[in-house]
Amino acid sequence: MTDSDNSQDRSPMPDQAEANAFFPSSYSLSQYTSSRTDFDGPVTEETYTDGKWKILTIATDERYMLMKNGTFFSTGNHPVETLLPLHHMAEAGYEIDVATVSGGPGKFEWWAYPGQDEAIASAWSSAEAKFKAPLRLSDVIANGLDDYAAIFIPGGHGAMNVIPFDRDVQAALDFFLDNDRLIITLCHGPAALLAAGLGRSTNPFAGYRVTAFPDALDFGANLDIGYLPGEMPWALGETLKKDGIEIINDEMTGATTRDRNLLTGDSPLAANQLGKESVLALLESFGG
Repeated sequence: MTDSDNSQDRSPMPDQAEANAFFPSSYSLSQYTSSRTDFDGPVTEETYTDGKWKILTIATDERYMLMKNGTFFSTGNHPVETLLPLHHMAEAGYEIDVATVSGGPGKFEWWAYPGQDEAIASAWSSAEAKFKAPLRLSDVIANGLDDYAAIFIPGGHGAMNVIPFDRDVQAALDFFLDNDRLIITLCHGPAALLAAGLGRSTNPFAGYRVTAFPDALDFGANLDIGYLPGEMPWALGETLKKDGIEIINDEMTGATTRDRNLLTGDSPLAANQLGKESVLALLESFGG
């Protein structure tokens, strides 16, 4: 490969659906995506059978992130980060509901879909209709959250667009905190925790320890290899730290952590393990 070819491979690819919008470069996708995940089966043979408890998934309904240089990054929820944890939870017997802030369809980073992965294909087949016609989050809250054992907020840069600034997300997080329910999120999904601090002197998650996608990659390698078309409008880790939330990782290794009822992972590499840990936590607290 010539230097010219290498440079071209690292250029973000145009998204024809929006002016000045871009997908990740082909080179970056060769580094960050795969046709299969590391799914290796259920973490336990035990399943939930009582039928009461459900999982509330908050998907992003906004695709485009406006970067500092005026370009748009064509993003959404990462399919592995979304569907692999959901596969674990659904296979363990928990019903999945999907909501968005607007009630509009959830958006995905389809360029990251692992096309030869049976677990992902199964999860998408089961959940596709719910992501395409989700519930409106405000309606879910109005109808009551009592039957939800956990709230799951997947990553992908799209999770940084609307969710962290929404009062309905704040209300949902308040319920799950106040009622000792599980809060599960990974990669850029922890941006949602910022919603808990809206209009408050202290974020209720201040003092919690989380793993999240490293700022060093978003403001370094992800620009260098053309994964992002420009500098992001704000830094995830830096902003979480300003709210008193402790980021315990500075690399992307597939790390997960649990602090009280908050379960987090650092990237798509953590999706399988986070799914397993979520199932064990659900069965422990909401197994009957």
